[in-house]
Amino acid sequence: MISLDARMNMTANAGRERFHSGADQYAAYLETPQGRLRSELAVANLHDFLPRDAKGSLHALDIGCGTGVAAVHLARLGIHVTALDSSSEMLDIARQAARNAGFTEQIEWKHRDAVELTNSFPRSFDLVLCHNVLEYVENPDSVLRDAAGALRDSSAILSVLLRNRAGEVWKAAIKDGDLDAAEQNLAARWTTESLYGGRVRLFSTESLQAMLASASLAAVARRGVRIVSDYLPQSVFRNDRYQRIFELELELGRRPEFAAVARYSHWLARRADPLTEGGA
Repeated sequence: MISLDARMNMTANAGRERFHSGADQYAAYLETPQGRLRSELAVANLHDFLPRDAKGSLHALDIGCGTGVAAVHLARLGIHVTALDSSSEMLDIARQAARNAGFTEQIEWKHRDAVELTNSFPRSFDLVLCHNVLEYVENPDSVLRDAAGALRDSSAILSVLLRNRAGEVWKAAIKDGDLDAAEQNLAARWTTESLYGGRVRLFSTESLQAMLASASLAAVARRGVRIVSDYLPQSVFRNDRYQRIFELELELGRRPEFAAVARYSHWLARRADPLTEGGA
């Protein structure tokens, strides 16, 4: 008999396959207010941790780059980006976006799965992005360890964006009015995402902190992404108030009491200093 975790992993892997056949659908989602907010808030959070005077010499790795939104933004800042994705369809969209923005020379594209990272990029990058990837892979701990292994040194930053379990409780109760689902989500490890209908993992603060520690990473900041926007009337977005919503979300995401119930958690981490490990 197949275990529950094995069945869920099979479902999650099937969901990942939809990024191949549904790349255009995903790209369209990123053009919606909610999709833009998820991407643009994460990029805005990164700005606080980028060296102000050395951006032109920085190298970034974007794991699961999707349609290239983050890669193009980093290239615009003068950062050299290595962007990889398992979906050739996603990479085609990303390459076109880079051409349209005029940043083809600063981005190197790799057709590769996140689970194939081991020893591929040993300690080469000042910044590693792992945004909305861990929800879909079979072994997120392994991918996180490999991502940590690509950091150049203890000053380099790993950026992890993933689904927040508390946010799913909030969404089920407030947006859907489904109290049964809200109660189930209190301890849920999986949920069904709305774009493709596939299963994706949920992460709590405690589970992510344990994963970071296992990967010899130390969190330097946690931000919330999409705290109130999912519950606003659509008329608010139609009234051309996106920038105001963005600014409110950015401010709320920096406050722990609000970040705790965000739809997505954004963690910034560095390799733990070996001199301080074990109480030394």
